[in-house]
Amino acid sequence: MNKPVLQSPNPSATNPSATTPSTNSLSALPPAKAAAGIFAAYDTPDFFCELMRRTDEMPSSLRTVRDRLAGFDLSELRHRTSTAETQLYRLGITFTVYSDREAIDRILPFDMIPRVLTASEWEHIDRGVQQRVRALNLFLRDIYHERHVLRDGIIPASLVLGNPNYCEAMVGVRVPGDVYVHINGTDLIRDSSGRFMVLEDNARTPSGVSYVIENRHMMLRLMPDLASGMPLRSVEEYGLKLHQTLCEVAPEGVTDPQVVLFSPGIYNSAYFEHVFLAREMGVPLVEGRDLIVENHRVYMRTVAGLRPVHSIYRRLNDEYLDPLAFNPDSMLGVPGLVEAYRRGNVTLANALGTGVADDKAVYAYMPRLIRYYLGEDPILDSVQTHICAEPEGLAYTLANMDKLVIKPVGESGGYGLLIGSQATQTELDEFRAKLLEDPSNYISQPVIDLSVSPTLCPSGVEARHVDLRPFALTGKNTWVLPGGLSRVALRKGSLVVNSSQGGGSKDTWVMAR
Repeated sequence: MNKPVLQSPNPSATNPSATTPSTNSLSALPPAKAAAGIFAAYDTPDFFCELMRRTDEMPSSLRTVRDRLAGFDLSELRHRTSTAETQLYRLGITFTVYSDREAIDRILPFDMIPRVLTASEWEHIDRGVQQRVRALNLFLRDIYHERHVLRDGIIPASLVLGNPNYCEAMVGVRVPGDVYVHINGTDLIRDSSGRFMVLEDNARTPSGVSYVIENRHMMLRLMPDLASGMPLRSVEEYGLKLHQTLCEVAPEGVTDPQVVLFSPGIYNSAYFEHVFLAREMGVPLVEGRDLIVENHRVYMRTVAGLRPVHSIYRRLNDEYLDPLAFNPDSMLGVPGLVEAYRRGNVTLANALGTGVADDKAVYAYMPRLIRYYLGEDPILDSVQTHICAEPEGLAYTLANMDKLVIKPVGESGGYGLLIGSQATQTELDEFRAKLLEDPSNYISQPVIDLSVSPTLCPSGVEARHVDLRPFALTGKNTWVLPGGLSRVALRKGSLVVNSSQGGGSKDTWVMAR
């Protein structure tokens, strides 16, 4: 793998956070401590290992986890992993992978070796995620009302107003508490020094939180000897906090709001999560056919008649929500829902038009937006980003394709990207043609040496690359679930952690002290 170039000589590269020193950046890493047991052959060349390679002052809680894990037998870990997979199938904890010919339900592979974050590391992440969510909400309010940020030239107007996710129906609409992003997932990575960096924002319908909670349940059932006595932050509050958030942003004057979770239905890839979250909140799980709009108010059909609905946690994209406002062919939405929302009679979480905020090109401007709206330096750094819609960004990308990760701005799930250092010359040539045909659809970033975590593999415990998606809930205040979804690239050398691309997950342990 080519080493990433973190500081580009291209002056047009968007790297506004380069002058902001990271508060958790580590100096030169010491060699890994002598390992034993299942770690005897463990090797982490050139990567920051979250458990084995740290500073000399390794917290006692991490040392305890490492030493306990070293005492396990590989055959016993494999047996427990097999048990976990069986339980995941039986519990229906699956996601759907769509191919050209079929839809396949799969479990998300679960690794029995947890990912561990210290209390100080989590405090840094928590503050950084909250800061970012505040800026996202201020940005969204501004672009749908006064548009100061556009007039002041902080971000190009064409990038916002011409964005396919910009929603004209939201212009001038007031939302409760000025909260647009009620549920946010911030994808974080760590570089070779251990520094946390934001890879992207997920401000529309972020998924994966159900696995965070179920992974903890699985770990406590199958690895109680590892977790015993550890000062772990709980993840059990999420359902309660989510329901509280949705009640806080209900329309003004509603004292006992009815919350529902609006799902596209059983064929959606994340349907398990929809069922799980509705159960955790204790609210109805509904589809479009269960809702009706009368006199610009939303009702739910029940056996006892129509029942008012005040807050809707929607898990389908804008274009399918209302055939009268968006796609007229949508069979999933509710006619009249958008007008009821515009009149303030129902709350949608997340709000319409939030996709502008998690656009990969807009991401490049987030450090500037944080400074503009909050008057603060970013707590979490961003990855240097080249915008191919700009001539200099395109030129730099074309000249350095073999050193960059190139992403389409509208895709998610790891689809459509190119990792230049792992691509063949044919793949580079084919991608070059795509870039030249539609440069505005792409951004590029340096290849980052993602941190690794010990992972149980067929040949033993090996280093595999990981990322982290903390989930933040915003109503009257912002609360971040301790931990988040740690995704792991199970294929050796792979940097792609997405479940749809063969990745798995780990339980994320946040230490209380």
